Amino acid sequence: MASDTKTPVVLCWHMHQPSYQDMRTGQFLFPWVYLHTIKDYSDMAAHLEHEPEAKAVVNFAPILLEQIETYLVQIERWRIGAGEIGDPLLAALVADELPETGTPAYLGLVEKCLRANPDRIISRYPTFARLAEMADIYREKPELQRYISSRFLSDLLVWYHLGWMGETIRQKNQCIQSLQEKSHNFTIDDRRALLDVIFDVLSGIGPRYRHLAQKGQVELSVSPYTHAMLPLLLDLQSGREAMPDIALPVHSHYPDGKERADWQLQQAKKVFRRFFGIEPAGCWASEGGLSQTTLGLLDEHGFRWTASGDSVLHNSLNLAREANPELPDTSIHKPYTFGDSAASVFFRDDGLSDLIGFTYADWHAMDAVGDLVHHMENIAREGQGKSHQVISVIMDGENAWEYYPENGFHFLDELYRVLAHHPTLQLSTYSELVADPVAEPDRLPHLVAGSWIYGTFSTWIGDPDKNRAWDLLCEAKVHYDRVMYNGRLNSEQKESARQQLAICEGSDWFWWFGDYNPAQIVGDFERLYRRHLVNLYKQIDYPAPPSVFKQLSQGNGEPARGGTMRPGHEADGPV
Repeated sequence: MASDTKTPVVLCWHMHQPSYQDMRTGQFLFPWVYLHTIKDYSDMAAHLEHEPEAKAVVNFAPILLEQIETYLVQIERWRIGAGEIGDPLLAALVADELPETGTPAYLGLVEKCLRANPDRIISRYPTFARLAEMADIYREKPELQRYISSRFLSDLLVWYHLGWMGETIRQKNQCIQSLQEKSHNFTIDDRRALLDVIFDVLSGIGPRYRHLAQKGQVELSVSPYTHAMLPLLLDLQSGREAMPDIALPVHSHYPDGKERADWQLQQAKKVFRRFFGIEPAGCWASEGGLSQTTLGLLDEHGFRWTASGDSVLHNSLNLAREANPELPDTSIHKPYTFGDSAASVFFRDDGLSDLIGFTYADWHAMDAVGDLVHHMENIAREGQGKSHQVISVIMDGENAWEYYPENGFHFLDELYRVLAHHPTLQLSTYSELVADPVAEPDRLPHLVAGSWIYGTFSTWIGDPDKNRAWDLLCEAKVHYDRVMYNGRLNSEQKESARQQLAICEGSDWFWWFGDYNPAQIVGDFERLYRRHLVNLYKQIDYPAPPSVFKQLSQGNGEPARGGTMRPGHEADGPV
């Protein structure tokens, strides 16, 4: 089959983390930004650099990019004695003196150093596994804590960061290799050398992806500034389009939601331009959350394409068939436009994407890639002769790989190698497809609002805990609006308040609320969400109501992959 008749395949990786930083103190409450950067965002770039014929779409949430930048600034200031590193875990890695053995600060750091995949990260390294086993003994028998050596925490800190290091770094970086070979009794010089590696990886993320984009290997796209769920900001009632009976918050709407959604996209493009020097053509609306109104907003901001889960398309087709029962069968493997919107909408093949997220981690890499590509070949074969066909795999760029051996190195290496040289499949990007004058998308009358998870917004609204969180946000927004327009704040204070409000609007907080999620993570996120709300009230100089200080949610579930990922469909499997 000739090159120009190959079936396009788009691999779209979404990189995002919410704001873990307390904007009033500058401290990071959780380390996931820099840990996922050294483990996942770096590896994802390296796989593309290794296979020059490969292509992908890489989407960044702007709040993630800004937090990476903040880490770099804090490390540089610490190096010259002009400030502290705001992340307690990273600061401890290079501290001249660690907390006294057995103190709450000491035990807190030990606990942090155990938050890693026990099978793929901790157990992979015998020394790390022994340290973790010792930590469990000390935790079960507090009377032994007085006998803990100061060297224990020093070694545990080093191994925690070595464990989170990306596989492509591990294979090439001499410092990392020498520390692993040393195994124990790490000195302060060893720990500072490890920080230097971390700094180099963090500082290289922006330039590496920018270079890949300049080479044409990567299309860079963007999400709303703080990964806000735009359809719900615009209209809380949109949650009922796919789930008519869903319970909604007491507040009927988010005050001035259109203005805030506009601001989220304006700020996103501003940050994106600053980091990459280009205008984004595409927007992965947070969690593939779309509505007809959201599509109109993306048009207003000049985006040419967006994407969602295939259940959103199925819901929209079902609605269209109510008015036109003769509507022909259609495919998820092509773009569409909806109503008056000009933006092309691509749809995630949930079956293929979920195989990567939930099935292939325990397979041999060659078998997994062979199976995935076989499914793609079948889709391409069934679509022969049909116009503008495209197979879309859309996933988080970070959460799946900790469940794979060696951070998914072998799977990703094989995947890019096979697809880059496949006789009938062609890696592409969404902008390349949109630019094709022949590939005019099919048009449907209306997009039924929903996300890539089940085609609904049930992950973010409808549960009593999630609804309470929305009511807290809506109440804070009412007070915010009054203060912003009464002249009490100067321009600098107003800008700080806007930033703080945006953090509270992020979708991640609502994702985690609910009994079906793990208790520890629910606790982390609900406390952080309420802290952000308290900070917003402080920014606008208005007393926070008592409801903000009450626990919102406590999980007790054990979902697959710890709840960090969810399948697009209720049941897994290729479509």
